[in-house]
Amino acid sequence: MKPTLIAVGLAALTLSGCSAKEAKSSQTALAEKIVLPGPVVSVAQGEIEGVNQDGINVFRGIQYAAPPVGELRWAPPIAPAAWEGVRDASDFGPSCIQPPVPPVSVYYDPPESASEDCLSLNVWAPEHAEDAPVIVWIHGGSLRIGGAAQPVYDGTAYAERNVVFVSINYRLGVLGWLAHPELIEESPGGLSGNYGLMDQIAALEWVQDNIDQFGGDPSNVTVMGESAGALSVTYLLTSPIAEGLFDKAIIQSTNTRNFAELGEASYDLPAAEMEGVNLFKTLELKTLDAARAADPQELTNRSTMAGYAPAGTIDGTYVPRQLNEAFDDGEFAKVPVLAGFNSGEARTYRMLLPRKPKTPEAYEDAIRARYGNEAEAFLALYPADNMEESMLAVNRDNVFGWSTERIVRSAAQAGEPAYLYVFDHCYPAMEARDLCAFHASEVPFVFGTVGTPESYPPRWPQPEVDEAEALASVLVDYWASFASKGRPESANGPDWAPYSDDEAYLHIGDKPELRHDAYSGMFEFHEALYQKRRAAGEGWFMRVGLNAELIE
Repeated sequence: MKPTLIAVGLAALTLSGCSAKEAKSSQTALAEKIVLPGPVVSVAQGEIEGVNQDGINVFRGIQYAAPPVGELRWAPPIAPAAWEGVRDASDFGPSCIQPPVPPVSVYYDPPESASEDCLSLNVWAPEHAEDAPVIVWIHGGSLRIGGAAQPVYDGTAYAERNVVFVSINYRLGVLGWLAHPELIEESPGGLSGNYGLMDQIAALEWVQDNIDQFGGDPSNVTVMGESAGALSVTYLLTSPIAEGLFDKAIIQSTNTRNFAELGEASYDLPAAEMEGVNLFKTLELKTLDAARAADPQELTNRSTMAGYAPAGTIDGTYVPRQLNEAFDDGEFAKVPVLAGFNSGEARTYRMLLPRKPKTPEAYEDAIRARYGNEAEAFLALYPADNMEESMLAVNRDNVFGWSTERIVRSAAQAGEPAYLYVFDHCYPAMEARDLCAFHASEVPFVFGTVGTPESYPPRWPQPEVDEAEALASVLVDYWASFASKGRPESANGPDWAPYSDDEAYLHIGDKPELRHDAYSGMFEFHEALYQKRRAAGEGWFMRVGLNAELIE
C-alpha cells in the first residue's frame, strides 16, 4: 500500500486579479515562508508525517513501544499509546542510555541525545513503493552502545534499490540485559534478562503490523545486524517467539559463545541472575525498587565501571538453549542466510589479547603445554614466525570465523540457501594504522555511506572515495537483492555461489571474488576443540591460544 503524499502547488497561491509581477512577488515571498508538507502515513497508533528526500520518504523517531521507565524498567515492552493528530517524524528519537566510550577509540561516536525513552525506529521507503522487500537493521555496539541514528546507518542506498529499510533502537547495557532473582519472581513466566531482545521482537511485530503502509511487504522481511546486532539476529534465528517475523537473515560478525543460563550454573558460568545479585551488592542497591528509582545514566555508568558486561540469557523461552546446541539439533528458523566476518576482526581489540611471548620458541612451548596432541595442528594454522598475526587470527577465528561458518553450514545442511563472505578489504588509511579489515569496517560499504565523511566516527580511518564507492555499490547490490529474492546478485560483481560441499565463499578484497575453503582447516580445528570443551562441561569463548587451558 502506498503512503499518503500531501503536496501543495505554488501555482495555486496565485491570486485572481494580480498582475504577473505581483503574482511572482507573492509566490517568492510565500515560498520562503512555507514548508511543504511531507508524506503522511497512518500507523496503528495514529498518523505520522515524514520528509521526502530526493524521491525517498523518510520517517524518523517512530515510537514502536511505550517508554520503558518506572515499573516498565526491566519489563517486556508494551504497545505505545495512541495519539491525536499528525505526529512529526522528521527527526531521530534519542538513542538508548549508554556509557561513554573513550575518545581514543575508533568506535567513539557519542549520540546527540540519549534517554530511557528510546524505543523508536526509522523508515526509508521509495516514494512509490508497493509490496517492496523490507530490511530491519539491528545496530552493533556490544549490547551497550550505539543507536539507529548514527549517520553511517542511513538507509537511502537500499531505498534507491526499491527496499524499505527500517532501523531500530533497543535497550542497552544493564537496562536491557539484566537478570536478577527479583525480576524472575515478579515475571509471570519466571523470566529475567533479554529485555533488549524483547524490544527487537516488538519492533519486528510493529513491522508486521504497519510496514505495508510504507509500501513494504510484511511477508518479505530480512533481519540484518552487525556485531551485537548480528548476535541479536542469531538469537532471533533460534527464538520461537520470533518465529514468522522474518524470512531471511543477514549476519555480519556474530559469535556463538556460551551464555549464562537462568536458574543454573553451566559451562563455567554461574546462573545468569547471580550476576545481577552481585551487581546490586557492588552498587549498594538493596531492592529492585531502589534500582528502578536510580537515575538511568548513573546506573549505567556505575554498572559499566563495576564490570557489568551485557549479554543474552539462556532463559528457556526467548533464547531456549545455547546457540550452538540449537543449531546442532536443527532448532532454528529455516530461512536463507547471508553471513560473514572480517579478516582483521581482532585488530581493534588487541587489549584483550594475552602478552606476546618474547621469542617464537617461547610461543611454541606455551602452545604445546596447552594443546598437547593438538599442538602441531594449532601451530600449522597459527605459526610462531609471526606471533602477533597468529594471536590476532586465532581470536578472530574462535570468536567470529568458526561461529559464522557454523551457522552457514547449519543453514545449508537444512536445505536453505546460505552464503558466506570474508571481508578482507584494506585501504591506505587502514593500513597506516595496522587496522586492515577491522571489526565493523565493512559497515560503511554495505550501507553505501563510504563517500560521506560526516557518516564516520571521528577516529575512523576514511577510504579513498571513488574506489570505496565502486566496491560499496556492488556490496549494496548483493545485500539488497538477497533481501528481495534470497540470492545475492550484482551486475558489477561475480556470481556468488551458495555455500555447499565445495565451501564456496565471497572474498571481498579490492574487488569481490568467489573462492573456496576460507582459512583452510580453521573450521575443523575449532569445531573439534569446541566439541571437547562442551563434552567436558567447559566454556569455549576466548579460551584459545595463549588463553587456553590444557586440552585433554
